[in-house]
Amino acid sequence: MTPSKPKHLKLSTTVSNCLNGAVPCPSKTQTPNLTAQLSQLASSAPMPLTSYAMKLRTVLNDYSNNDERLQDLKTLNLSHLQSIKDDWQLWVRPDQLPPVSDSDFIWRVWLILGGRGAGKTRAGAEWVRQKALGLAAPHTAPVRIALIGETHADVRRVMIDGTSGILAVHREDEKPKLEASRMQLVWSNGSIAQFFSAETPDSLRGPQFDYAWCDELAKFRDPDHVWDMLQFGLRLGDNPQAIITTTPRPLPILKKLMSANSTVVTHAATAANSAALAPSFIAEMTARYAGTALGRQELMGEIIEDYAGSLWRRDWIDAARVEFTPEMRRIVVAIDPPVTSTVKSDDCGIVVAAVGADGRGYVIADRSLQGRKPNEWARAAVGAYRDFKADRIVAEVNQGGDMVEAVLRQVDDTVPVTKVHATRGKWVRAEPVAALYAEGRVAHIGCFPILEDQMCAFGANSTAHGSSPDRLDALVWALTDLMLSRGQPGIRTL
Repeated sequence: MTPSKPKHLKLSTTVSNCLNGAVPCPSKTQTPNLTAQLSQLASSAPMPLTSYAMKLRTVLNDYSNNDERLQDLKTLNLSHLQSIKDDWQLWVRPDQLPPVSDSDFIWRVWLILGGRGAGKTRAGAEWVRQKALGLAAPHTAPVRIALIGETHADVRRVMIDGTSGILAVHREDEKPKLEASRMQLVWSNGSIAQFFSAETPDSLRGPQFDYAWCDELAKFRDPDHVWDMLQFGLRLGDNPQAIITTTPRPLPILKKLMSANSTVVTHAATAANSAALAPSFIAEMTARYAGTALGRQELMGEIIEDYAGSLWRRDWIDAARVEFTPEMRRIVVAIDPPVTSTVKSDDCGIVVAAVGADGRGYVIADRSLQGRKPNEWARAAVGAYRDFKADRIVAEVNQGGDMVEAVLRQVDDTVPVTKVHATRGKWVRAEPVAALYAEGRVAHIGCFPILEDQMCAFGANSTAHGSSPDRLDALVWALTDLMLSRGQPGIRTL
């Protein structure tokens, strides 16, 4: 069908106004297929857009069919098409737009709970760009921003250099300068974003900020401490704000933030960003996880409290959690080694646990690795043994036999190793340890999200999320040795 001329003129004129300076030029970043995105444009958004973006959205959605719209787009020149393709405000979903503060409501925390690949990182990076460049409030003073990831490597790999990261969402002429040695980004207008690792929460002592972006808070080892330290530094400007982008887990800190009056919560499902994802990925995830508790958490971005039939409950773990390290009687490092060492191999479970002077069990660290060669996980296990001044290493040898002890001896031939053999099923071995948790006799020192997910997803089929629960296996071996076997001599402190 031939498009109507008035509509073509309207589309062409609207785009030209953008390029002639009616609105800021769009950023250049990786954007999903234009045709797929055009068909998914929302007819309206509940949060403000620039007048240009609203007009162009209206024009693009005014067409009676997609063929007519595509014919009109083909008549535009390359720069016009690039403008449409690259403008974030044309493609943004309502859940990716920042909340609005007004005289009746001023938000402090924007919490985006989303599934894997739902566009959380893009929303965070665009928000940082907007604040650093003063796009929402022109002529404002330079700002200081905190960027917090699970590790420094995660900040660089995802938040800064990722395909949806901060550098990707800026035009070449507005990109900030990366000062890697000083762990910061510097914009030409004087705005600065500093990098921080959740592994060292106290590094947030001293600096102060106008804004902050925390990515994957639910993965942090000690999210409460990180968040507390950030709050003391979030003190510049008229309205300091923070954005949190994370796939949720049922953590107390998330529940507390969600219930706060100054928090705005938005949800984003993986499927909402399907135009930017491989169709085979969507099909596979839907086939495998649709309707499951894991799918609701990892794809729908929902907080799931417990899995039906699991031996463990999250409230047991949360109720006994502590932040201090008491006197210890015995400390062990337990290993559940994988059969292979490929990228797709199971984890090598490495868990450090202890029994305290008070008789309670304590989980101290999760040093588990995935896809590593035997000499690499052996070094990690011996490193944990040394770091925590452990009494011995407890290693399951069903899969590797004498090889497990031999590879540990290659790293340190003096390390005491206790070999254990699994003669009963995983469920049977785990039941007595789960009973210790139910009785409040085991406490976690800090938070171990992946380990705790395995514990709460461990079912009667002896798997967690359909996979081998290697971290859980190591935990069971450690606590069995410490609390369900004889002999607990001496008093130890860390």
